[in-house]
Parts: sequence; structure tokens; C-alpha cells
Amino acid sequence: MRITMLNKHYPPHLGGIEHHVRDLAEALVERGHAVRAIVANEAPDTVTETRGGVEVVRLGRAFNVSSAPVAFGMARALREEERRADVLHLHSPYPWGELEWLRAAPKLPSVLTYHSDIVRQRVLLAGYAPFLRRVLARVGRIIVSNPQMIEHSAFLSPVADKCRVVPFGIDPDEFADPALEPLAQQIRAQHERPIVLFVGRLIYYKGVDVLVRAMARVDADLVVVGSGPLEGELRALARELGVEARLTVLPPLSRRELAAHYRAADVFCLPSVARSEAFGLVQIEAMAAGTPVVSTALPTGVPFVNQHGTSGLVVPPGDVDALADALRTLVEDGDLRARLGAQARERVRAEFTRDGMVERTLAVYREAMEAV
Repeated sequence: MRITMLNKHYPPHLGGIEHHVRDLAEALVERGHAVRAIVANEAPDTVTETRGGVEVVRLGRAFNVSSAPVAFGMARALREEERRADVLHLHSPYPWGELEWLRAAPKLPSVLTYHSDIVRQRVLLAGYAPFLRRVLARVGRIIVSNPQMIEHSAFLSPVADKCRVVPFGIDPDEFADPALEPLAQQIRAQHERPIVLFVGRLIYYKGVDVLVRAMARVDADLVVVGSGPLEGELRALARELGVEARLTVLPPLSRRELAAHYRAADVFCLPSVARSEAFGLVQIEAMAAGTPVVSTALPTGVPFVNQHGTSGLVVPPGDVDALADALRTLVEDGDLRARLGAQARERVRAEFTRDGMVERTLAVYREAMEAV
């Protein structure tokens, strides 16, 4: 099958959607399919390269509207795919790309992965909503990562009949490799207390400020892996609360180093506070390492991934006391940690593998092609 994907960016650009697009594209290539990705460059020139067997066309970026890059020529590039591709796979939200898809109207079976609602950028959403509804009405099938999204999104509920649930997946062996243990032991040796780990960008909806406040009531060290505009505020908050000595902030790590940190941690925490956190792939990575998770009861895929009492604990978003109680419970109860960690590992292998994601995605492609 010849598959063309459309997204804002492609790695090495950092971002959860970008990493998912790469993982899916490379896994499809490994299955013998031909995959091309059309994205915006971070510079004004257009370049084409091959990464992991995927042909990546980076169209020159003219400017950004909010965080969405505008790349002129995208509609033309999409029309040209009519003679190259069997199916076109859009990744949303990307307002410019979806507008260009509408303008191009390529005669191809089209599938769209709906990653999340736009939550905070209300001005952008006001202009975006009418043509997003047109896009959702026109695509053949819509992929969502979890059933909660269909139920709670005002954009998806009217088109629920064409939505298909395909959970995101990883290679669990990458995070369960026993060869990681020596590095994990080195990480543990740097801490006298149990380790609570957070991985992600330091931005508003991740709720890391709530986590820092909760840590004032938990006898453990907090390791934060990530960067972002709120780093300075989080460090200042840690000083104010007297937990600065128990806070370690690390920049984004290599895959091997990250896997070792998941293995070294006693608890992984995803304290997100807004629907912008649509799934929380980092939960799966921690679970694959056998580390129990504390996350929040958002109306998204976050509690779909981490099930309360099965792979970890789930608390109300933004509730410092409840988060502190859950973290203390796991930090202080080694038997519970071991049981939930083992169940978390089993859940990943049953529901969130890359192979399962690819098989389900191919089934959606075939369905969209047959419906044309």
C-alpha cells in the first residue's frame, strides 16, 4: 500500500503527535508499505529526505499562525499525491493542513487521526471550527486513540459512526529490556528517597505545578524530564515550598536514558489538568517498564490508559491533596507498587503494542478504500 501522511511537523521536531506519526510511518515501512510524509519545514526552503525508510517532504514555512505553520504549496502537493498514493492520512489538529486539504480536494480515500480538541486557543478555534466540521464530514474514516474522545468531543460525537478506536502503541521490549538495569541502578544510587518521575513538556496543561505542590507532602524525590516555558516558575515554586533539594530537572533524554529512568522510578506521575492531554503516551512507556502510574481523571484517554486499581491510581485533576495521597500510598506500599507495576506491564502488552496499532490502522485504511 502507498500511504501519504499530512502533519504540521516530523521528527526531529519534538512533539507527541510528531513522534506518533514517525512511529506509525516507520512501522508501516517495516511491513513493506511505502510511506511519504508531507509536513512544514522549520525554515523557508523546501527539502526532501528519507528518515527510517519514510520519504519526508518538508515544505518551506512562510510563517506561523499560533503554533500552526503555514506552508504555501501544500494544496498543490496534496493534489500531486493522487498519482502516487492509495490513501491519505491526515493528523489533526493542523488548521492550515486541513484547509489546504479542503482546497486541494484530492481524489483519494482519506483517513484522519483526531489527536485532541483545541482547548485554550479560543480565538483560533472560533475560525477553525466551521471548516474542521467540513473536514470531519468529508474524510472517509476518523481514527481516535480512545473511546472517551468520541463521547466527550463536540466535534466527534456528530460523526461517531465513522470513528474507529485505534490506541497508540509502542514496542514494550524497548522499556522492559533487562540490559537497562545497570543504568537504572546508577540513577537510583543518586537518590536517597523513592523516585517520582514526570516526563513531558513544561507547559500549562501538564499540571507540573500541581505535582510540585503535592511533593511538599510526599517523602520522595521528584525527577522531571523535559523542558518548556514554565521551568523557571516551577523551580521558583519548589524553592518557595522547600522542596528544591528534592527536585531534579533534566532536559529531554535519549531513548535509552529515558527507558532507564522509567525503570528506576518508583512511581510515574502524569498530573495533567486540561483536555489538551488527550492520551498520555508516556504513561504507556512507564507501564511497559513495570512502573505504576498516578494520573488524572480527565474526560480524555488518560484514564483509559492508566486504569485505577489496575495499572496505577487516578485522582481528580488539579487536586493537590488527592495527588499527594495517591503518591504517598504508592511510595509507602511496596507490595502495591509491585502488583500494579506487573499489571501495568501486562496491560501494555495486551492493548498498547505498536504491532496492534499498525494492524488496526491498516484495517481502517482498507475500510476507507472500500467505501470510496
